[in-house]
Amino acid sequence: MSGIKHFFDVFINSFDVFVEGFKITIYLSVASLLIAFIIGLFFAILKISNVKILQWIADAYIWLVRGTPLIVQIFVLYYGLTEIILLDKFWAGVAGLAFHSGAYIAEIIRGAIQSIDKGQTEAGRSLGMTSGLTMRRIILPQAFRRAVPSLGNQFIIGIKDSSLVSFIGMQELFGVASTQGSNNFDYLPFYLTVAVYYLIIVLVLTVLVNMLEKKMAQSD
Repeated sequence: MSGIKHFFDVFINSFDVFVEGFKITIYLSVASLLIAFIIGLFFAILKISNVKILQWIADAYIWLVRGTPLIVQIFVLYYGLTEIILLDKFWAGVAGLAFHSGAYIAEIIRGAIQSIDKGQTEAGRSLGMTSGLTMRRIILPQAFRRAVPSLGNQFIIGIKDSSLVSFIGMQELFGVASTQGSNNFDYLPFYLTVAVYYLIIVLVLTVLVNMLEKKMAQSD
């Protein structure tokens, strides 16, 4: 019982410092996932294009991301980019997370686009639309609806992956837990506390994704 009481004491007394880490985690996750979505959409379009060189570029990017650990990508981008342009830890972390998540989002969007019946494209072209306009007005809206569950899962993974930026010195949730545990020589309750915060974030995002899925199902 004393261990449980100690955990709750730590959870309550460290609320203020974890709230600051919580804010950084949210800002980091939102920024990186928005950029990752743009990257993913771009490379998904390249991958389904009829130009071989564009397909190879997309394949090379996805292969590179899948074949190397995220922590290595963050370190390479952080120490590499900061030698070329001045980036603070926040934007270096955003770049690393976006670079990584973008490859998985590209495959999700690519699969969703290719799942749309080809007759939809032919119908758009028969109405006089260009291929680009057909993609934007007919194919992509349907593809995004089908991709919502997978994108939701990837966003959840992206939020949990954000903990790795603590290794470049950022004080997001995991960084706060590590620092507080080190300062107090008492790691376990702080790591349990940060686990609770991540569970809350994931629970809220899961509920929102489920609500979005149901709303889209009703509109269909």
